[in-house]
Amino acid sequence: QVQLVESGGGLVQAGGSLRLSCAASGRSFSSYVMGWFRQAPGKEREFVSTINWNGARTDYAGSVKGRFTISRDNAKNTNYLQMSSLKSEDTAVYYCAAGIGMKENGMRYWGKGTLVTVSS
Repeated sequence: QVQLVESGGGLVQAGGSLRLSCAASGRSFSSYVMGWFRQAPGKEREFVSTINWNGARTDYAGSVKGRFTISRDNAKNTNYLQMSSLKSEDTAVYYCAAGIGMKENGMRYWGKGTLVTVSS
């Protein structure tokens, strides 16, 4: 079992930056793929980014590629999402996830989410 707690969300102006963190507790953090997903008001949850167990492979949604960077620190059981050049359309609840695959259907554990609001 893995528990995930997100932090770092908040209100930011368009063009600004935020860093989200996801602290994991439980067993075998370093063996899991970690990911970030988001759900905007009135929309379905969507993929943002994933990172494999050692950070050698990362995937990004086209809408965030070049602006967001995912990373992880296995010694701290934490993964991060650095978000830059934020746009109003990035406004959403961001969820951290852990699993065995690089896509949403590979995720097995979910955090409760952190709200990011980008003002234009």
